[in-house]
Amino acid sequence: MDSIGNYIIKLADFFGGYPLFAVLIGGGLFLFIASGFVSLRRLPDAFRELRKKSDASNGQISSVQALASVVAATIGLGNIAGVTIALVMGGPGAIFWMWVSALVGMATKYHEGVLAIMYKGRDKDGVHRGGPMYIIENGLGRKWRPLAIFFAVAGMFGTLCIMNANQLTEAVVSVFTTPENLEASSFLSSMSAITGLDNLHAFRLMCGIAIAIVVSLVVLGGITRIARVASVIVPFMVGVYFLMVFYIILTHLDDVPGVFASIFREAFNLRAGLGALVGIAIIGARRAALVNDAGVGTASIMHGESKNNTPVREGLIAMLGPSIDSGFVCTLTALAILLCADIPSGGDVQGLTLAMNAFSNAIPGGELMLFVVVICFGLSSMFSYSFYGRSCATYLFGSKKSRFYTYFFIVTLIIFSVIPLNAAVGVCDLFYALMAFPTMFAILSLSGQVRKATRDYFSVKKEKIEKKIVNSPSENNSI
Repeated sequence: MDSIGNYIIKLADFFGGYPLFAVLIGGGLFLFIASGFVSLRRLPDAFRELRKKSDASNGQISSVQALASVVAATIGLGNIAGVTIALVMGGPGAIFWMWVSALVGMATKYHEGVLAIMYKGRDKDGVHRGGPMYIIENGLGRKWRPLAIFFAVAGMFGTLCIMNANQLTEAVVSVFTTPENLEASSFLSSMSAITGLDNLHAFRLMCGIAIAIVVSLVVLGGITRIARVASVIVPFMVGVYFLMVFYIILTHLDDVPGVFASIFREAFNLRAGLGALVGIAIIGARRAALVNDAGVGTASIMHGESKNNTPVREGLIAMLGPSIDSGFVCTLTALAILLCADIPSGGDVQGLTLAMNAFSNAIPGGELMLFVVVICFGLSSMFSYSFYGRSCATYLFGSKKSRFYTYFFIVTLIIFSVIPLNAAVGVCDLFYALMAFPTMFAILSLSGQVRKATRDYFSVKKEKIEKKIVNSPSENNSI
């Protein structure tokens, strides 16, 4: 078992290293520049689009619900455990590269949102669907269908909430158990005798079963129930988390300038050599890939379910995702950890445990408060990710057979609650990389279509504004 885990980690280190860095950051940087810095120039337009309603019928949810569902997936345990792991592995400088990834990720997600509507397809039952598989097949042509199938297969496994189930269980273990009470529990000893696991892993197994039950209550209701729950839970969990970190900042105000200085200083630290600098950048980008999903393809699956039929409008709304998760929430986590935690160098990476200790030291009752946020973060991710995986299964097998994937997804939550963290992270990184390569290939190949749609959309919008200005004097004179 250990040898298989080590092999998976090596594969993840290879595909999730320089290749993934080049594809996500390099490709995203190209899209950022080629689009005329869309994530900066069009940010005000993106916020304005949130107020408009979708009136098309070729979808199941609104654009705002799609964004909330995407954010529910991306604002998960990666924003806490993932950022903490990045700080342990790459130091404060890794956070700077997460910011860079957020900026270019916004441009990437803009393209994903545009293409999701532009090349929306139908599944085998005639229902409108979106995602990289339809973008590849309808945008690049039927000859590229093997690549679409490759993405769908990788997507079914890459969206299994490997890290989330594992880290959510770790949070429960950290808050409610000690080695002494685990060993003293007669119930856990009985469970151990039945399962063949030790008391700790028997407890983790019970946690996994509880998680699976809660998730099933939402995901078995389909995309509409997932979107409704996400629309409620996302504002709540982000708001509570912001208040907690704001309290930490206020109580450590004198240390805040030094924290930001260390982020920028360590991001370009050449004292350890160029190789170390590149390594820190890769760690930040790799963690960001797990946080904002830009270029991985999952966002286009959700935005493809939108009732909106205007591609550019969907793209503008989609690009807000990375600004919320990688830009805002990850910064909150980084500040809390850097201000309050004693960050170890190397060793066994227990990201969530380190974060919970930091909040416990900084806020009275902080561990329990963070635990509530962690529950919301972890569960919300699982809700949306179940739909991503099922969409991939629907593309391959049809909607009727894809329901079996949902059952499989629920069962894996139990399995991944028990396996070692390093192996879980390795599996997650590996499949995310395998999803990113076909997605970014399709986006880069069709980026010209996105630029044309963007020019047409804003030129028409500009003409409408100019006509309104020209007509307004005559309207005023007639009054």
